[in-house]
Amino acid sequence: MRRATCFTSLLLFFAFSSSRSQAQDPARIVSDFLKAAGSSKTLSKIQTETLEGTFRNPVDGKPCTYTFSLKLPNRYYSEFVLGDRPLIEAYNGKSAWHETPGGELSTLLGQQGQQLEAASLYYNSRLLNLKKKKLALAFIGHAQVRGKDALQLELTTTANIRRELFFDPQSHLLVKESAPVAGLDQEILYDDYRIVDGVKLPYKIELHRGRDTYSIDITRASINETVGERTFDFPIKSQVKLPDLKALFKEIDENQKIADKIRENYAGTRVEEETEFEKDGKVKKTELSEYTFFYLNGEEISTLVKKDGKPLGDEEQKKENEKTQKRIEEIQKREAKKEAQDEKAKEEGKAKKDKDDDDVDIETFLRACQFVNPRRERFRGQDVLVFDFEPNPEFQPHKMVERIVHELAGVVWIDEQAHEVARLEAYFVGDFRVAGGLLANLQKGTSFIFEQSYFNNEVWLPTYEEAHLGVRVLLMKGFNVNATTRYSDYKRFNVQTLSTINQPKPAAPAATPNPNDPAPEKPNR
Repeated sequence: MRRATCFTSLLLFFAFSSSRSQAQDPARIVSDFLKAAGSSKTLSKIQTETLEGTFRNPVDGKPCTYTFSLKLPNRYYSEFVLGDRPLIEAYNGKSAWHETPGGELSTLLGQQGQQLEAASLYYNSRLLNLKKKKLALAFIGHAQVRGKDALQLELTTTANIRRELFFDPQSHLLVKESAPVAGLDQEILYDDYRIVDGVKLPYKIELHRGRDTYSIDITRASINETVGERTFDFPIKSQVKLPDLKALFKEIDENQKIADKIRENYAGTRVEEETEFEKDGKVKKTELSEYTFFYLNGEEISTLVKKDGKPLGDEEQKKENEKTQKRIEEIQKREAKKEAQDEKAKEEGKAKKDKDDDDVDIETFLRACQFVNPRRERFRGQDVLVFDFEPNPEFQPHKMVERIVHELAGVVWIDEQAHEVARLEAYFVGDFRVAGGLLANLQKGTSFIFEQSYFNNEVWLPTYEEAHLGVRVLLMKGFNVNATTRYSDYKRFNVQTLSTINQPKPAAPAATPNPNDPAPEKPNR
């Protein structure tokens, strides 16, 4: 009898251990949630979702309203109306924006914008096809939510935005989530799930946002009702009329040519930080590289001087300097060849070819994209024109460059007075395959950020770049990389200061500018 009891206890122990082990499989936890919430098939048919509710203002106890809307593929809208003062945060598929109770209406940049974009991606995914959406999932452990056991998962996007999810082991429904949103820590608890069109939605939401807590009672929930695009766009009251974009872009292009010449009087430092991630979002490796650089014929010539914060050894530095010298010679030969071809074409009476077929020009952007939500904002202390862009559905791309531009959406900040791009954000709306995916596949969501500023009252120079890359090369294993580049220590050089650049420079002509000389004519500033 005693042996039987011990044997039974052992079986129960293994059974418990097995069930606990299964519970710790994040895919199994999500699978259980999908079944409990209404089934994968039902959830996959959701195009839109809207929750409307009421709550009491935690400051004065007055009634307030709450609205939350989603729309595939990546639209997000959250609105709290405190009296007559709205607090709105939204992502329209191209840019993130907010309106504060004080009336400020602006585009969200950097981490704040990425957090709203990540929230849109997460909510619209409904935890379906996470791998395809580049969302990594990891089991964290057991946690307490309102005094009850919960299973905690961590969801990570390609931009390394993390969200904690807590599931009830019995009901398998989501009971809590936490993540930073628009720069504030936000925690949401869910309760009182009810069925709406075959989907279980929470009718009680307790939202902790910074120091404030909102206890929201949902009064109306809808699935697949019409939600217009205007819901997610900037309010019409904030929008302005777009100028003649063809003329504006042409002026920007001409200014860039002038800037390319003036840039050749400058050298600086560039620091790159590159982080590669595992599938579950954990950091695989991080590399830090520092370069000195200058410009030659419109190109940036760089020399590696530090690796992970440590200066290169003498032999390593010598090799890097030789690489730089070789690069200089290649550019000089190419420029000489081009000049000879242009001269020959001139002698033969042929028109000069201004650009290669794969160069991006103004016409390509104007035909491949459509421009929406124009508004005026302040950026880095300057008045700028901001507008979103997205693929033009009527445009049929043929060349490689047209295909690239036609896959991009994003937002651009333009200093109209200077006719320069102050900031650009762009991402791929779909996978972009090179040679049908045989050579490389830039995955959907791959994004880029570029910023530049006005220096020395004469030229615009890059200050910051950021990239979130999902790439598969030569049909091999893909990888996810985040890379940031910071430019600094710009110096206007002459022959005497070249030695401080720590890299070779082609022989300087007699007309090399001196810092004490008058500055060149300003480029349309």
